[in-house]
Amino acid sequence: MEQQINFDEMIPRRDTNSVKWDSAADAEVLPMWVADMDFRTAPAITEALRQRVEHGIFGYTRVPDAYYEAVVNWFARRHGWQMQQEWILYTISVVPALSATIKALTEPGDKVLMQTPVYNCFFSAIRNNGCEIADNRLIYENNTYRIDFEDLERKASDDKVKLMLLCNPHNPAGRVWTREELTRIGEICLRHGVTVVSDEIHCEFAYPGHTYTPFASISDDFLHRSVTCVSPSKAFNIAGLQIANIVCANEAVRQRINEVINLHEINNVNPFGVIATIAAYNEGESWLLQLLDYLRGNYECMRDYCAKHLPDFPIAELEGTYLAWMDCRKLRLSSKELEERLLQEAKLWLNAGTMYGDAGEGFMRWNLACPRARMLEGLERFRKFVLAHDA
Repeated sequence: MEQQINFDEMIPRRDTNSVKWDSAADAEVLPMWVADMDFRTAPAITEALRQRVEHGIFGYTRVPDAYYEAVVNWFARRHGWQMQQEWILYTISVVPALSATIKALTEPGDKVLMQTPVYNCFFSAIRNNGCEIADNRLIYENNTYRIDFEDLERKASDDKVKLMLLCNPHNPAGRVWTREELTRIGEICLRHGVTVVSDEIHCEFAYPGHTYTPFASISDDFLHRSVTCVSPSKAFNIAGLQIANIVCANEAVRQRINEVINLHEINNVNPFGVIATIAAYNEGESWLLQLLDYLRGNYECMRDYCAKHLPDFPIAELEGTYLAWMDCRKLRLSSKELEERLLQEAKLWLNAGTMYGDAGEGFMRWNLACPRARMLEGLERFRKFVLAHDA
């Protein structure tokens, strides 16, 4: 019988050295910012880790064939992408994976395309490698985002542009790019010799009516002119276990990335990340499906709440991820000022939209991966702040 998970359970996280919960000195602060979930991970993962802990010896670990088989089988079964074991390079996390790939495939002074507003670590990964940002800003209209393909073509045609960082599904826009959109992106990049580096860490979060498509699965040309970074960390709330995979079918490119991974010594993973990945992909699907239903319910609850109580603060349509993007321009405050005032006056911690680039000005990002009652408490705190601001 399938185990039913109670995602409404309030699990105390303060005083556990949680970045999300223990970064604010004020214990009254409700954190709805950084992207980790307030839910326990899948029971199969917890049990696998418990058995490993009971062994009591935690020396250097090797990554067994069972790990690769779990990854390969998961993506074939759930997403129709038949990758090969030899394409996979493991590392400690997706951000170092992105950075290593940029370092392997660019020279200082090269340009890297990305689509803002976008995950803040894209900016640092590009700049830390001495590259420049080429911004193909997304177009916001009718409470959703679309791609400016004319601008993308223009930017990609610059000889200095060597890579495109793709966020698929997109954080924080909440888009699950369609196969057609991804195909247009890929065709433009192929035309101009631009390699696509796709961050697909949120790939498991696609809601009904929307289908996640691995960029590299669309064609052989895309497969061999792209690099994909994935991890079970977001889907199964195991980011602290520090494991991710770089998937690259092009042997020469993969070798260059592997050299950087070894040079910077981000190739040694811990036993718990390996064990958790195997358990997640082999036994965690039922838990994940229940989670997706609950998160979709949270989004619908927030959408309805805003329509009723905060009609001037719409949230973008959420096709995927658990990160809601709220239009707060009605307040006429900068996103950074609003973040600071919410923290001080409402004891509510959200992410300022400008964390994701200038295109995020006037917006705030909410993390909805928490018990529904906690999410509603955050919305109530925000509503009371708005009423006080308008008074």
